[in-house]
Amino acid sequence: SNHMEDEEFLTKCVVDPTKRTFYLYSNEGDTKVVDCDDAEQFMNVLEVVRKLCPEERLSYASPL
Repeated sequence: SNHMEDEEFLTKCVVDPTKRTFYLYSNEGDTKVVDCDDAEQFMNVLEVVRKLCPEERLSYASPL
């Protein structure tokens, strides 16, 4: 089996800047929700998410 197929990767990432929350969806069906306490932490997580998640899979929740 191809090693790459066994790796968990992000299929979709939704960023909610108003709530400072990230929703990370993996190819294995897992969803991780990351809540940030402040703007600095939010920016740090955003930087990591941008590295891990291809841009076409990254979306932003529109404020209501």
